Amino acid sequence: MKPSGAARRRHLPTSPFKPPPPAPPAKEFDVADRVTHDKYGLGRVVEVERDAVLVDFGTRKVRINAPYAKLFPL
Repeated sequence: MKPSGAARRRHLPTSPFKPPPPAPPAKEFDVADRVTHDKYGLGRVVEVERDAVLVDFGTRKVRINAPYAKLFPL
């Protein structure tokens, strides 16, 4: 298992393998953004922290930690 702070391996130009795809950009959310979540459905961001967002899904408020794998902006 790779540590969370591990450096990515560099691709050598002479390698017969394709280089790894670039890392996707980090998602950023603002207060009042409309979002959808795979488990909870549609919601609205009510609070943004450094490494988490608080989303109001109507029936409940859920704190979702980064990297926001199942949370998508609308």
